[in-house]
Amino acid sequence: MDIHRLQILLITSIILLIFLVIFFLVRNLFSYRKKKAEREQKDMTQVGFVVDTFHELVSKLKEKERELEVLKSRAEERASSVEIYNENIFQSVPSGVVSLDRDLRITRMNAAALKILHLKEESIIGRTCEEVFRSPIRDMIADKDVVERAETAYTIGSGKRLWIGLTTSHLKDSRDAVIGRLLVFTDLTELKAFQSQRELRERLSNLGEMSAGIAHELRNPMGVISGYTKILSKKVDEPLRPTVSAIAKEVEVMDRIITDFLTFARPAEPVFDPLDIKKLVENCIIMLKSSPKIVVRSEIRNLPVIKADEVLMRQAITNLLNNAVEAMTEGGELTVSGSGDDLQVLLTISDTGHGIDQNIRDKIFLPFYTTKERGTGLGLAIVHKIIVSHGGTIRVDSSPEGSTFTIYLPKDSAG
Repeated sequence: MDIHRLQILLITSIILLIFLVIFFLVRNLFSYRKKKAEREQKDMTQVGFVVDTFHELVSKLKEKERELEVLKSRAEERASSVEIYNENIFQSVPSGVVSLDRDLRITRMNAAALKILHLKEESIIGRTCEEVFRSPIRDMIADKDVVERAETAYTIGSGKRLWIGLTTSHLKDSRDAVIGRLLVFTDLTELKAFQSQRELRERLSNLGEMSAGIAHELRNPMGVISGYTKILSKKVDEPLRPTVSAIAKEVEVMDRIITDFLTFARPAEPVFDPLDIKKLVENCIIMLKSSPKIVVRSEIRNLPVIKADEVLMRQAITNLLNNAVEAMTEGGELTVSGSGDDLQVLLTISDTGHGIDQNIRDKIFLPFYTTKERGTGLGLAIVHKIIVSHGGTIRVDSSPEGSTFTIYLPKDSAG
């Protein structure tokens, strides 16, 4: 009985022990799970914080990236705007601008430079100054010294002679280091022509004032010589008559010179009336005594009626036409062209003759300067005086292929 109780007690104790073990195990398990869940929750909280922080940083980075893109776009637009603005200034400058690198190769040339020198940009960029320019500009660019406000004659590829005012300087970068050369120049041809015309006008005016009296004084003794020559021609023997005849011819030449001289010296007082300049030029062409070897071309457009002296203008145009014909001794082509607008009329008379030597080109309008064997040297001086008296200008361009006289006349000369 005692044994049975002991067994029961033992079994009960074992069961109780097992129950306690299970209880502690379960409690520890729940505690472990709870702690694990708390740790996981804590870990999740930390991970969430990191993730949230990361997303926030990414968001801010993207926002900054967008701002940078906007700033970059604005900077590019501004740079492009500045570049376009600088290019517009570069191309709009009326003076020619040429930049060259250290090897004196052309890197840039603006529109004015291309126009003045009659060049095309695609044919000169990258070429050396020796290939593009002629002396003396080529020598000035190659010279290491800076050139300030120099003036020089310059002949372009077509043979046209220009007056160029130029400066050369070192081309530097932002750190003040020399990276090439810079040439800036202006076409002074029209200004020089105007100055030349003004100086010539003053000289001719002074000469005209004192020449009239001299011409009259010469005409009186020439008349006496002519009279005695006629008497001698009737009284001398036959062997001497050729001599007397030669004297008479020379007297006629002298009389013609005096007549031209008086025409030149006489104050020009044009009678301004409406004049159909197109019709006048066409009539002068019809009356022109030209050789069959000479082809005459008229390229006159519709010209406006101007106010001018018909007699004087006829004399000037006829003189220029005759000179053009005389310049083509072996034949050639004479071209007369004209155009006009509301302000002025432009006439050009071109020949394909031997041309006018550059050394004498500035002297052809001076009185008594001639290259003709029997010329008086007053024809072009009279033409110049007539054109000037009408408020116009006359210019000559010449090369070995021929000469071109260009006349500019205001539409309303009387005004």
